[in-house]
Order: sequence, then structure tokens, then C-alpha cells
Amino acid sequence: MKFPRRAAGTLFLSPLTALLLLLPGCGSYGGGGGGTTLPTTPTGLTATAGNAQVMLVWTASTGATSYYMKRSTTTGGPYTQIATQTATSYTDTGLTNGTKYYYVVSAYNSAGQSANSTEVSVTPVALPTPPPAPTNLTATAGNAQVALTWAVSTGATSYNVKRSLTSGSGYVQVGTSTAATFTDMGLTNGTTYYYVVSAVNASGEGANSSQVTATPVNAAPDVTITIDPTKTKPISPWIYGINFYSGISGVPPLLTLDRAGGNRWTAYNWETNASNAGSDYIYNNDNYLSSSNVPAEAVRSFIAGDQAKGVASLVTFQLQGLVSADENGPVSVTNPPDLTRFKYVVGKKSTVSGVPFTSTPDTADANVYMDEFLWALNQKLPGSIFAAGAMLPTFVSLDNEPELWNSTHFEVQGHNAITSDNYITKTINLTRALKDQFPNVLIFGPVHYGFQGIYNWQGELSATPSGTNWFPDKYLQAISTASAAYGKPLVDVYDFHWYAEVYDASGTRILNLNNNLTDAQVQLIVQSPRNLWDPTFNDDNNGNPWIFNELGRSPITILGRLQAKINTEFPGMKIAITEYENGGWNHIAGTIAQADNLGIFGSQGVFAANFWPPGGTYAYVLAGFRAFRGFDGVNANFGDTSLQATSSNVKNVIVYASSDSITPGRTVFVAINRFTSPQVTAINGQSLSGTAHLYQMTASSAQGQNPVQPVPAGQMPVSGSSLTITLPPLSVTTIEIR
Repeated sequence: MKFPRRAAGTLFLSPLTALLLLLPGCGSYGGGGGGTTLPTTPTGLTATAGNAQVMLVWTASTGATSYYMKRSTTTGGPYTQIATQTATSYTDTGLTNGTKYYYVVSAYNSAGQSANSTEVSVTPVALPTPPPAPTNLTATAGNAQVALTWAVSTGATSYNVKRSLTSGSGYVQVGTSTAATFTDMGLTNGTTYYYVVSAVNASGEGANSSQVTATPVNAAPDVTITIDPTKTKPISPWIYGINFYSGISGVPPLLTLDRAGGNRWTAYNWETNASNAGSDYIYNNDNYLSSSNVPAEAVRSFIAGDQAKGVASLVTFQLQGLVSADENGPVSVTNPPDLTRFKYVVGKKSTVSGVPFTSTPDTADANVYMDEFLWALNQKLPGSIFAAGAMLPTFVSLDNEPELWNSTHFEVQGHNAITSDNYITKTINLTRALKDQFPNVLIFGPVHYGFQGIYNWQGELSATPSGTNWFPDKYLQAISTASAAYGKPLVDVYDFHWYAEVYDASGTRILNLNNNLTDAQVQLIVQSPRNLWDPTFNDDNNGNPWIFNELGRSPITILGRLQAKINTEFPGMKIAITEYENGGWNHIAGTIAQADNLGIFGSQGVFAANFWPPGGTYAYVLAGFRAFRGFDGVNANFGDTSLQATSSNVKNVIVYASSDSITPGRTVFVAINRFTSPQVTAINGQSLSGTAHLYQMTASSAQGQNPVQPVPAGQMPVSGSSLTITLPPLSVTTIEIR
């Protein structure tokens, strides 16, 4: 940790000067007051550039009666005193634009002058001219509201929206917007309203746009959402997760769960931090995860980084059986595994060694021990990271995508896939060893790669669509039996990955669709999350609906199918999706799909979820998190209790509803319009009181944003148990009622 340096100065006074400073009212600096000790040094000095001027602001100093403002054109001085005053702000005018100035401030009272504050620097600049009047203003009437859109005005940082009841005059500002869209709500149906919009930047407000007019009408809703507030479900805080949180540029700041997972971790040796990415990178033993020789440093630093950000962690424990023994480059795959390059994984150290646990294990022996790994991590981090009820828990994942080890990790698995029986046996042995050390650690497994792993263990099992012969049936029954014998659950969370298997008419998977999408491609992306839960969705328009076909042309509803098996065979086990993607990385379709995923996770009771970041840019998808986390640009979040919400037309509109256990009466909706036209949407059934604050993402509002995020879209008073709004086409609207 680095501490700021602070300059200390010594003031040498002549005897006469010293005497004068001791005399009340004397001194060359003016300013009355009777301080007997020097005032404290001013803090918090900030400098804001203007046109040929600089605004200085600082925090008041204890004991100060006045302040001296000092300026230099060289860092560190010498400084020239430019003013004396009693206030804690000052505007320095008459400066030269483009010249960098350095400022300090000192405090004074009758005892003398304090040391100078920390220096700040700033360069005055000529302000731009006000932006031009917005063009292409349009007004669309809805029920008690008018939706306004316009073309972006060059140089604008915000817009003022003005309304009148008289054509051509009498405009009153009714709102501001940072995007080229605004919804004026709480209007009177049948009344004609007139609107203009002006653009604003640092130099001022530009001219008004041309006028438009609209008359709200009480139109019949296109979609009705029915809320049943008696049917609730707690929303797990861990569904707002991602993989590689600290390594992502532009990641939303209020996420809750970070995962260290993927193929790179299967052959990770915690004793040395060596690893092998398998087929992801030339079967190379290396130090990619950490160059440190400190045991477990790759994982310890990951967890410590998460804790510093206020994020829980999900870390991988090795189950395949072999981990890298060195960092010496490519491993031969002629006749894998080359046992001279790998060490054996042992779940419970005491089964083969009498040496006590240590955080600095012997790296020359043939084994690495998983229970010792768990113990060492807990020793290396503050608190008990595996304890029940930990504020920022660390969860354990049982390796990664085991059905594919014979291809992704050919160097250790060889040609033959691991059998489901062998995998289950490994799972039971390792989880017993881990739970022996920390009985309350939450363990995730099997970490499937996708549907075929879930359905039939990559072709090993003879599964049938409606049968109890899927891999989860076999797995849950075995884990249930072993858990009963052990005395507590050995696996707590059923974990799988879900990369949308949806293809357009040309055979392109939606994960490879980015921007410049056709309407048909947009619909494939925004409808794809419905495969997780919707019993009415038949994988519509999918160019290659192979999962739907394999399930006898019945809805996929993977969450519902898994939950039914859990309820029957091992009640209480949770569900996680620790990798998922739906495409549309730089298109509003990606925002919609991601927001839909998060709403599904909450409403369906998913315990944890982690988005897998693709290559390239994906700001629009990350924006989907912001519909739920920090949608006001600060820290306003979706509620922690899901309220059952049923849509009369789920193809077009879905609404996720929540209440807040901490703030009674606060309700938050996330409303998604997948349709290409505005949808008048009535939300009925939940008691509402207060003001509805709208935050919205559309293709128009997202244009030019970095990061893409919700913009305020109006507010209106609400009461009773019904709210009707018009949702813009292809949009996500967060409605916070408080």
C-alpha cells in the first residue's frame, strides 16, 4: 500500500517578525480573529477548468479565518499569491486558454499561516458553442403519456424537453435526458400537448427544435401483465455474476459473483501454480495463471481481488486426476498422458500421507492434495471464506466440462472419455474430503458443457425425452445416497453451461451474430432465453433446432426439467449456470437477451450464474446487467424477492417484478419489449404507491454511449394496483416505484 507524500516546510522568522505574529491584530496578511494555534492545512482542493478561468474549491480548515490562493505555471512553484478571502471557493479569471496552471491554498489566522495544500493543476479551455437545435423530433401518443424521440444533436451532453398546452408558445421544461429520447408521463388523455426540445452542453443551451404535437388516448393494452404478489420467491444475490471480473474493460460495477473457471483450470497445480490449457493452447505446461512460486497464489490473489471489490468467488478444484508437474512448455500427446509431466490429484491427504497440512507443501513428491488446497486457501485469506453465512463466500466448483476431457484435455485424459460411473465416484470421494475440512462449503457440480452432457453424458446413456434416464437422474440418485450416508449434502449446486444452440437461416449460430442484424436474426437472439423456462416455446424459427428435435419436438425448458428431477431425487439442491451466452454483442438485441436471462434466473430461483465474456467488444450485452444493478447510475438495484408475473403475450413482452425486503413498499419492474413496434402494456395486480421512475435502454438511447446504460425516461405518480405504460420497440425499461 502506498501512502501519499506530504511536503513539510520550516518557517524561519526574525525576532521582530516573530514578535509581531504574537501580537493580536498584527501581521502583514490581514484577517481578524484570535487563533492561538496555526490553522490546519486546507484539504480537498479541486480545480475546474472554464473559458479563460479556473474555479477552485476546498474544504474548510479548522481555526482558519482566511485563505491565500497561490498560482504557478510550474509544478511545485514558486507560487504567486493571487487573492485572499474568507470563503472556501475562488474563481481565477483572465487566464490564457491552453496554458497549464498549478494551484495551492493555505489557511491563516492570527497565529500565522498553515502549510500549503496539496497542489492541483488544470488547463483552461475555450468552451464550445451551444449545440444546434435537435432535428427529426417525433411524438408518439400512448395511454396518459407521450414518447418523444429526436436525432442526436452534435456536441450535446443533454437535452431539455419542454411542453405547452398552446401551439407555438408557453413552453415549460418538463424533463431532461442524456439520450435522444424521453417519455412524458402522467398526462391527461384527450388533451393535446405541444413539445419542443433543446440541446445543452457546457457553453449553454441551444435553440428549440421544431414543434410536434400529440394527444394521449386511453388505448386498449397490447399486452397485460398479471402480478400475483402472494407467489414470491427469494432472488439469490449470486445470479449477477461473470467470469474474469477483474480482467474485463467496462464491466458493470455492481456485480456479485466472479468465477475462476474454464479449461485452463483442469490441470492447475496449486502447489506451484503451473497449469495446462489443453487443446485451448497447444497442450502447454506453463505459468499462465501465475508466475509466482507461492503455493495457491493464482487462486488466493483471485479471491483477495474479489473481496476488495465486494464480490463473492467461485473457484475450481481439480477432479480429472492429473495436474501439471512443471512449466516447461508443450506436452507430448503421442500416447497421453505423459506421466513424467504431471502429478496425481488426491482428494484426502491422510489416505496416502501422514504429513500434517501445510501451506508450503513438498513439491517434489508425486501428489497434490485437494483437502490441503482448501485448508491452505482458508489459511491465506482473512476470516473463514468457506463458512456458512460468510458475507463474501468462496464457493467450490468441481472442475470443468468433464464430458469433454478426452478432447479438451487429451493430454491428461487420453482417447477415452470418462464414464459417468467413474465421474460420480470421483465426485463422491472428493466432496467427502472437502466437506471433512469445511462442512459448510458450497460445492458446485457436474459443470456440464451443454445439453448433451446433461441429457446422456455425451452419448453414453440411452436417455429418452420424458424419461428418468438422463444423466441428472443417475447423478442425483447417487449423490443423494452418498449424502445420506455422509450426513449432509455432498454436492449443493447442480451446475451446467448454456450456450444458445440457435441458428439463423444460413446456419450461422447466434453467438456469432454481432451487429447489423436482420429482423429475423434479432428475433432469434431476443427469443432464445425462452428455451430456459418457457413451456409454450417451440424453439421458433431456429434454423437447426436439434435440441428441440432430440426432445421429441417438445419445449426445451431446461430449468424446469432439471428442477423437476431435483425435486424428485434430491430435494434442496440448487441450480447454477456458470457459463452462458446468447449473442448480439453490439446490438440492442444482446441487451434484451441478457436482461431477459437475469430476469429468468431470479424468477426461476437459480442460485448462481456467470456470464462468459466473448472475444471482441460486447458493451450492449453488459448493459443488460445495468437494467438490474445500478440502473440509476449509482446503486439502485432490482429487489430481492421475485413476484410472479404472467404475460398475455410472452413473445412480445415480458415483465419481471420484485419487491424489496429492506424497503417496504418499494417495487421494481424490468419490462422487456421484444417486438419491433411500441407495446401498450398494462401491469396489474401489485399494490403501488408513490412515484414511478423510468430508466430505459433502446437502440436510440444506446447510440454513441460508452458504456451502454439506462437513461432516465420520465416519472409519474402511481397508486392502486395498475400501471399502464407504452414500451418502445426493442427496449428494456426498468421501473422503480418508491
